[in-house]
Amino acid sequence: MVAFLFCTALAVAQTAAKETEKDTTVVKQINIVYGGDLTKDEIQYPGAFIFTKDETQQVQFEHQGADLWCDVAIFYLNENRLKAIGNIRLQQGDSIEMTSGKIDYDGNSKLAKAYENVILDSQTSEAGSVQLTTDTLRFDRENQQAYYQDFGTVIDSANTLTSEIGRYFMEIKKYQFLDSVHIDNPQYILDSEQLDYYTTSKNAYMYGPSTITGEAYKIYCERGFYDTKIESGYGIKNTRIDYNNRIIEGDSVYFNKAKEFASATNNITVTDTINKAIIRAHYAEVFKAKDSVFATKRAVTISLVEKDSLYIHGDTLMITGKPKERVLRAFRNAKIFKTDLSGKCDSIHSEEKTGVTQLIKRPILWNGVNQMTGDSIHIISNLKTEKLDSLKVLNNAFIISLDSISKTGYNQAKGINLYGQFKDNDLRIIDLDKNTEVLYYMYNSDDELIGINKTISSAIRITLANNEIENLTFIKDPDGDIFPEAELPLESRKLKGFIWRGDERIATKEDIFDADDNSIILPVIRGIDHPIDIDAEEEERSKNPNDPVNKIPPSTNTQTTTPKERPKVKKVKTNQ
Repeated sequence: MVAFLFCTALAVAQTAAKETEKDTTVVKQINIVYGGDLTKDEIQYPGAFIFTKDETQQVQFEHQGADLWCDVAIFYLNENRLKAIGNIRLQQGDSIEMTSGKIDYDGNSKLAKAYENVILDSQTSEAGSVQLTTDTLRFDRENQQAYYQDFGTVIDSANTLTSEIGRYFMEIKKYQFLDSVHIDNPQYILDSEQLDYYTTSKNAYMYGPSTITGEAYKIYCERGFYDTKIESGYGIKNTRIDYNNRIIEGDSVYFNKAKEFASATNNITVTDTINKAIIRAHYAEVFKAKDSVFATKRAVTISLVEKDSLYIHGDTLMITGKPKERVLRAFRNAKIFKTDLSGKCDSIHSEEKTGVTQLIKRPILWNGVNQMTGDSIHIISNLKTEKLDSLKVLNNAFIISLDSISKTGYNQAKGINLYGQFKDNDLRIIDLDKNTEVLYYMYNSDDELIGINKTISSAIRITLANNEIENLTFIKDPDGDIFPEAELPLESRKLKGFIWRGDERIATKEDIFDADDNSIILPVIRGIDHPIDIDAEEEERSKNPNDPVNKIPPSTNTQTTTPKERPKVKKVKTNQ
């Protein structure tokens, strides 16, 4: 009689539930597939039916494409919800399985809240198995999302990921992690404030302060992408890569471990941590295997000489070689500048091992107000003190300076070669040899012109003070005279080969850049000021036919299964 009353009540309740389907919101009733032993406890669970597993199998329910097995179920039929307890397994299609100690499930909202050692397994043939473990998990079947708020761990074939808060979007196979996100991979670790992770492609998108630490590199960014399978990616906000004794910073920085390559775009700084030199540019490439850096677009390298910075610029810069053996090449429109020394030429070649910096093809060098030209110019540094040591101007050496008093004449000296000596990074002595000539304006202590000295000699020594000529010494066989100004015609006041290029002098570090350098239009880096639509970006990546993202099978989440027979109920007990 009790069983009859229960079955009648059950049928009435199911009929009433079907009536609710006439509302604008369609609600499907939770179906009992196997009820096991049935009891009621109106004191503790008023209005509920209590199902308990029997000797043969667990209690089983079905709801819109998902099956649930448990040891005990407290089923509120009229409210279309249940509490499942003990050895719970919830299966949705072939791809989603969740186990836990307890579940509260609402059939109206299709929301499951699982407790106690929750494990969510998602399975696809492309990505393999992905397992989420947490203490409490909410599974929103209506929107096909699962989320936790009290720490969780996700393990797939490539990575172990942990975070305080996480959400899984089942249809696009994406996890969204928040707060203390950590990826543990045998090759590296990744820590982030927020990270989106696609389980099929194993791609990670980082938001907020994020750090990736590999065996031979470290990456920091506040917005970036990383392919966790091949250790390749980029940062587009406050990005820094510590790589092969260099620090690379820029608006957009790319890294590829397999190719041993990094590149950067816009507002770049590459710091050599061993040689304590930096490169600034708007595009740069770093090749680890070749231990080299390529830079262009307003490219300049800056190194410290004593307490003064030395700037070298070219349309293209290349730095190659091991630490302490670096070779710098500046190609096309090359320039060099420090406070009291500057120059320009077609190209510059600077070798750290020898300490020699060569200005090649049409070189010109200014030491203070003194202009020096020749077929080639070499600046030599002392390898021990790292100070400027000496200077060579080879073939057709010519030195000119504007007369500081008259401002109309030019002091000049020339020879086959010029050799200079530095002291405390200041040029103090200049020796000219072979077929030397000099033209020099001479004044008394009252700055009154005595005459113009025009002499030839086998060799000449010039001493400098504060970058101005202090004394002239004719070493051998001088032949010349001091001419009164009126007796020396203007056309005789310039030595053969005289070319004054004072308007080209590089007076400040900004002068090393010309109009082309200053008119560079920087590319716009997407996502710095506004977040990128990463789902769309991931879809764009998947257009590659070989990308496994394309092989994701259609979702089966909308399937509905209806039991073909009445639930099996063996016994009925009441506690009223």
